[in-house]
Parts: sequence; C-alpha cells; structure tokens
Amino acid sequence: MNKIQKFLADLAKPIRPLPSGMYHYISPPDDARNYRLHLRIEEDGSGILIINGSTILHLNQSAAEYAYYLTKSFSQQEVAKKMTARYHVDSQQAVDDYQNLADRIQILINSPDLDPVTFLDFQRKKPYSGTITVPYRLDCALTYRLASNNQILTPGERVKQELPKDAWFAIADKAWKIGIPHLVFTGGEPTLREDLFEILNHTEQNGQITGLLTDGLRFQDIDYLKHLLATGLDHLMIVFNPDDPGCWKSLENVLSEDIFVAVHLTLRSDNKIQIENLITQLSILGVKAISLSTNNDEQKNDLLALRAFIAQKNLELVWNLPVPYSNQNPVRMELKDTPPELAGRAWLYIEPDGDVLPAQEINQVLGNFLTDSWQTIWKQ
Repeated sequence: MNKIQKFLADLAKPIRPLPSGMYHYISPPDDARNYRLHLRIEEDGSGILIINGSTILHLNQSAAEYAYYLTKSFSQQEVAKKMTARYHVDSQQAVDDYQNLADRIQILINSPDLDPVTFLDFQRKKPYSGTITVPYRLDCALTYRLASNNQILTPGERVKQELPKDAWFAIADKAWKIGIPHLVFTGGEPTLREDLFEILNHTEQNGQITGLLTDGLRFQDIDYLKHLLATGLDHLMIVFNPDDPGCWKSLENVLSEDIFVAVHLTLRSDNKIQIENLITQLSILGVKAISLSTNNDEQKNDLLALRAFIAQKNLELVWNLPVPYSNQNPVRMELKDTPPELAGRAWLYIEPDGDVLPAQEINQVLGNFLTDSWQTIWKQ
C-alpha cells in the first residue's frame, strides 16, 4: 500500500471515542464566576455538557473531546497535539476550535439567559430530544410531610416509609456513578428533614448539582438559610403563597444571598386577575425567574398570556422542575405537536421510600433505587 492509499485508509477509520463516563470541573475558590461543568460522554463518543445545572449542550464526538480537555484544564498546546493526531486537523485549527468552544461556554456561564442558537450558532434540537441513555436529573422526595397550614395533598397515605440519611447518601452515590449529575430535593416539605444539611453536604462532596423545592418559610430564620447555603446548594424554587407575610420575608432574605432563585405560582380561577400584579411585585423585589402551572385545562389561554407577560418583564420562565402536582405548564401547553415524553427519560422521581416513578404523579413504580439494579429500573 502506497502512502496515499494508507492516508486515505486512515481517514476512513472511525476515531476511537474517549472512555464513556462522567467528568466534572469546579472553578477554583478565587474565581468570582463560581461555575461548574458536568460532561457526560456516551459510548459512541458524543457528549452532554451541563453548565451550572441549567444549560445543556449536546456535543458531537470531536466537540465532546474538546469539552473533556477543558474539564481537565489541558493547555492549548496539549489539546492541539492530541487532536492533530486523532482527527487529521492542523495544529492552529485545533487551537482555534478549542478556544472557540471555551469562549462560547464562558458566554453561557456569564449570561445564563442567552439563547445559544441566536448568539452562539450552536446547533440545537428540541429540548431533551435525541437518545437519552441516562436521565439528566433525579427529583428526590425526601418526605411527604407538610407544614400544618399547608393544604397541598401528597401521597402520604400510600407511602409510609421515610428513608434515613444514609440511604439518601447511597442514592446520591449511585446516581453519580451511573452519570446523573443533578438532584432536586422536594417533598412534601424537605426542610422538615432535620438531616437535610447532611444530605446536601454529601452530594456536594460528590460534585453533584443540587436544587431545593420548598415553601421557603424556614428562611425567615437567617441562620438556617446561611447554614443551608453553606452546603453548596445550587438553586432554589419557592412555592410562593402571597397571602402569607412569612413568604415575603423569606423571599427577601433569599434574594439578598448569592443563589439562583425561582418563584412558583399556581394559576387558579380566583387569582388570574391579581397574578399579573403579583408578578410585577416579585420583579420589583428582585425575582429573576418564575415558574407557572395550573390544575385547570380551561385556563390554557390565561397561562399562555402570562408567559408573554413574563417575557415582557424580562423574567426567565422555569418550566421543567417538579412543580407541585401539575403537568400543565405554559411551555407544554404551547407545543402544537405531542411533546416528547420526558418523564422517565430526561428525569426520574424517587419517593420517600426509594421507589422510582417516571415523574411526580405518574404512579408507575419502575423499581426501587436502593434495592434494584439500575439496569432493571431503566429498562422499564
């Protein structure tokens, strides 16, 4: 075989992908941006890069490899040497491509509301489309207990057992091992768990992204709030009751801290007139993100009108977190085609006894996260 034939044969060979697995990068303490990158490389070499637990980029094999080198803090020279050997690109092109990806990621870190299609020319699909080999997130109901004045119904009669903290440590470890980087703790009211800090500290040691869905009332206690934030918690969603002065005080306390906060509101027939004024008040207070849902299909048009109102206020709409017992949100309602079945694919829901459901309110038990193998749960 002459040199030209060998060169062409080498070009035709598939590039062996990097080892599949989960990789992460945490910015050093002196970096004011305080960001995290989680990279999951699939068996075919493609990857998913999760930026600060909120922006998900789907990467082809070469882009995933550049992202891998970024998480490992490789220099441009080291990357150029590896990529020129593997992909038959010249050294300067490899450096440019690596720096281009790094610059684009930095833009997303600094501007979380930026649309990567409009500004960054990333090729983007519908949210959570494509093959999902492992969920992006686990929604963990630590308890179904509620504060005495909370009227939300939970499946407390169906689920009697509440796992101890060591069991939740094991769940977090198992999730990390199989490549799930993001855990959202919910309930019931998760702040009723006195071991919540310990559970969050454990996930922080793993390097996982964590969120908390709560009524927020315990945040009236500044010491409790600061203790909670010291665990490394990444984001909060407060299920807001505007009629409770304690909710307003708690929200003011949280907004003075350095953490992403979303406020969840439920549209009802008796509050649709006042809810725009409420959103305006929240915006003036400093809220940047709103979650909306309704339990009434007949309010679809009202819900979509509120979505437009939120956009006019330059607020972010959060639509994919496990809001309290409602699948009717303005993003899902707006889709003309049947939306992708994300429950059981993009995320899973774990009940207080460890049983796994596709999502909150979908009472199809896929297995138990503690006692069943991941393969058994995922193939359901």
